[in-house]
Order: sequence, then C-alpha cells, then structure tokens
Amino acid sequence: MSRRLVSLTLDTLEDLPRPCRQCVFWELDPVSADRACAAGDPGLEKEAWVSQTLLEWGSCGKLVYVDGMPAGFVMFAPPAYVPRSMAFPTSPVSADAALLMTAHVVPSFAGGGLGRMLVQGVARDLTKRGIKAIEAFGDAKFGDVDDLTSGGCVAPADYFLSVGFKTVRPHPRYPRLRLELRTALSWKSDVEYALEKLLGSMSPETLLRPVRPATATTTPG
Repeated sequence: MSRRLVSLTLDTLEDLPRPCRQCVFWELDPVSADRACAAGDPGLEKEAWVSQTLLEWGSCGKLVYVDGMPAGFVMFAPPAYVPRSMAFPTSPVSADAALLMTAHVVPSFAGGGLGRMLVQGVARDLTKRGIKAIEAFGDAKFGDVDDLTSGGCVAPADYFLSVGFKTVRPHPRYPRLRLELRTALSWKSDVEYALEKLLGSMSPETLLRPVRPATATTTPG
C-alpha cells in the first residue's frame, strides 16, 4: 500500500469528493454562499477562491492518496481569506495562526493515520512560511441530525483533539482549537518511522513530494 501527500492545485481540486468540490461554505460569507448556490454552480466560486489564494498566499490544501486513490484532504488559509470564520461564536482566530478550514478522510480509509499525516503536511508547509500555529473550529456535535447548519463542513472536534489540537475557547457546539506547529513537528520522526516501516525502501521525502499521481481518480461524495 502506497501513500502520497500532495498540495492542492487547480488540477488536484478535481479529486475532492464531489460535495466538497461544489461547497463554498468556508470560502464565501453566508449571504454570498447562498447566492452562489442559488445561481447553480458554486464549484466555479470555489475554483476562483483556490486560484486567488494560490496566487496571493500559496498552498492552501493537502490531499492524500492511497494506492493512487484520493483518500482524504484538508484545506487551510489565513483567516482574512476565509469570510465564514467570522460567523462562529468562538471567533476570531488568533493573529499568529492559520485557519484549518476543514478536514475529511474517506470512510473506507479511516483509522489508518491519514488524518495525522495530513495535519503533519500542513504543519511542515506553514512552518516554512513562519506561521506559529494552526487553529480550527471543531463541531462538538458532528452528525447531529437536529442541527445541519454546517452541512458537515466543520470537522468533528474529536478529530482535531485526536491529532494534537488543544481547546483554546470552549463552546458547546463550536469550540476553537489550536495546534502549536512546534508540537506537530516534534512527532515528525515517529510518523516518518512508521511510514518507512510500512513502505519499506520508499522514503518519506519521496512520498511527500507535491506530485499528482497519474492514476488518481475522483471519488463520489
């Protein structure tokens, strides 16, 4: 089994699960998002957001492939690029942090450490840019059928806690969590050792090159 972590580009954007590819929950403010959905093609707005963020700020997402199949992704950006971030009761995001907007692992690949691998990839990327921390709004009641306002776009708070985040502002529904990048990088060697053990002679450096596999296909959401 091979794993490959790549950066989000306009090409790899097509490998997001279909509902996520068409979702602008984070990229637009609530009114603009509703307007884009009513217009019938929010995917164009998402593509425009990714294009602008790549040009002005740089990499804003990571995807992980398992045996050439898209298995999970994360998206992140400075809070100023994420209008929805101001709509949360635990906002704003700290000035020294980037916002991890959303994270998703395809259910058939869950439990294999891909979530931690994705966060490590984000930590490496942001550390090179001089950013000190990642923050995220978690959903403490993810999957609650009585409240579908986020449409599953806010990742479970338990996920963030499981990969090293700590709660910095509690809330019964949407706590804000934080991961110091030096903490994420402190378990770098453990993750790389596990990858080496799993994949034998394939080095982590090779696996983490931002190259899209030719065999990647889009998984339906």
